[in-house]
Order: sequence, then C-alpha cells, then structure tokens
Amino acid sequence: MSTRRPRKQMNNINVVPYIDVMLVLLVIFMVTAPMVNPGQVDLPSVAKTQTQAVQPLQVTIRANGDLRVQDMAHKGDEQTVNKLELLSIVQQKQADNPDQPVVIAADKAVRYEDVMKIMSMMQQNQVKRVGLLAAGGAN
Repeated sequence: MSTRRPRKQMNNINVVPYIDVMLVLLVIFMVTAPMVNPGQVDLPSVAKTQTQAVQPLQVTIRANGDLRVQDMAHKGDEQTVNKLELLSIVQQKQADNPDQPVVIAADKAVRYEDVMKIMSMMQQNQVKRVGLLAAGGAN
C-alpha cells in the first residue's frame, strides 16, 4: 500500500500573469495615446499692456556705517542720512508709490546684525517690499 504524502503549500504568489496584463495595458495606452485629439479651445484675446517695472529705492550701508538712500528712478539723487531720516524718506516714497520696493545693499564688511536692524526697523514701521541686494557673479 502506498501512503500519500501531504502536498506542500506554495508560499509564493506567481506575479507573472499580473506583469503580462500590465504590459498589455501599457501597449494599448501607447498605441491609443497619439490618436486622442484634445479639444481645441478658442481663448479670448487681450490687448498687451506695457507694464513698467517700478525702480526700487536703494538703501546702501557702507563699511563705516554710513546710510545712503537713492531712488533708482532718479539715478543721481543719492543722499547720506541717519536712521530716522531714512525711515521718513522711505515712508514718504512708499506713500507716493506703494508698489516701489526697497532694497538694502550692504558692504561685505558690514555685520549681518546691522543689516537686520535696518530691515526690522522698516518692517516695524509698515514699510512694504523690503529685500536684500546681492552682487551677482561667479566665484
């Protein structure tokens, strides 16, 4: 008499049929994708407007601590000021033109803390669009 041995169960899942199905679907999508025509949309035309970029108000901090302010729209108008004069000039310029940004250009030798003091002074007094100016160039 022969005795039957119990069948061993398979612990692995055969994924080959799933891969075959995925490849067939991929081929179907690759063949049909070029045939799909997206609908044409007629967009309304708009007249192009020339937007003038607003020239910034540049605040320069020199290595010796001097503050200078220059309205870049008026290139030759650079003046040395103290912090209170700087704040009043910037507020007056932004009252005239609220879109005018303020950029701070500091000398390399100026401590970062001094630059941040000027920035925070402006932000505390609701001066909008304050940024830093950095020299561009490859090192």
